[in-house]
Amino acid sequence: MYSKAFAPEYQGVLGSALSVNSSYEEVLAKATEEQRRSTLGYARAGLAVAEANRRLGRVADAERAWRDSYRAARRAGDSAAMAWALWSGGTLARQRGRLALARRWLTAAAECAQRGGDRTARGYALAGLAETGRIQGDYAAVTELHEQLLAEARAHGEARHTVWALEGIAQMHRNTGSYDTALAMFEEAAEIAAGAEDARGHAWALRGIADVVSVRGETERALELLSEAEAICRDMRLESALAYNHKMRGNVLFRAGRYGEALRVYSGALEEFRAIGEPRGEALSRLGLVKSLARLGRSVQETEAELVELDETFRRIGLDHARSMLQRFRAELGPQAAA
Repeated sequence: MYSKAFAPEYQGVLGSALSVNSSYEEVLAKATEEQRRSTLGYARAGLAVAEANRRLGRVADAERAWRDSYRAARRAGDSAAMAWALWSGGTLARQRGRLALARRWLTAAAECAQRGGDRTARGYALAGLAETGRIQGDYAAVTELHEQLLAEARAHGEARHTVWALEGIAQMHRNTGSYDTALAMFEEAAEIAAGAEDARGHAWALRGIADVVSVRGETERALELLSEAEAICRDMRLESALAYNHKMRGNVLFRAGRYGEALRVYSGALEEFRAIGEPRGEALSRLGLVKSLARLGRSVQETEAELVELDETFRRIGLDHARSMLQRFRAELGPQAAA
């Protein structure tokens, strides 16, 4: 049985004043006011400022805010507040494609949370480490951690964390070809998120369902699900989630052989990712563009030149699964691409 989703990153008085679905402009306004009250209040409110700015794609403001929050928490001697600030910094680093730095901050966050006795902060930090490994494609290293965190979230009735873990495990199953399992887990995540009023988690789950049904050839259903998720993203101003939604729409259209439409959608997603400084999404959108242009008649030589550049970008960021996708497409191009 799950309770209504809550946002533990909104701490102190903000925890009762804000919900998981509060607009980020409201979060910024209330958190900025709370920062004026005390050193520890500044640290806790600074975390909310950092997270709101991160989710709005304002990466420079988010970077300043989480560091300010950490320094204030350290001055107050609050290990738990330090842990939350480091979690925010690690999450931002991952969003910006700096995965080694993300692991550094998230590991430090887990250690601080352990010292401060904050089980939730520790869980979020470990979840961040698990997600970072999953994004890189290192499933062997993080599957057990995902499963452990899912069991803990279920045991404590934490809807939001349960949804996150289900979506992460489902994504790994989807990427390794276990589509039935992936679909069932994405659907469970969507159901829990809807019941717990976790709009963001619901939007991500719908995107996952759309991905799997698209692979099975259900193009129109996938597009409808993405439209539903897009409405949530726009309503909450989830800039990163919206860009990933559009990138997925490009994937669905590409699989359906609608290459001209896919090209336009990937181009739009690319600009969105650039606007919010998210290199992983930018690189994945570029791969979609390259594949669409190739299907529309671009020369193998031009395609291969860009694939070489993208492969280096994926290697630098640490995206092993994306490199595997690129290599599969290169194989489809035939011997000219390998020459």
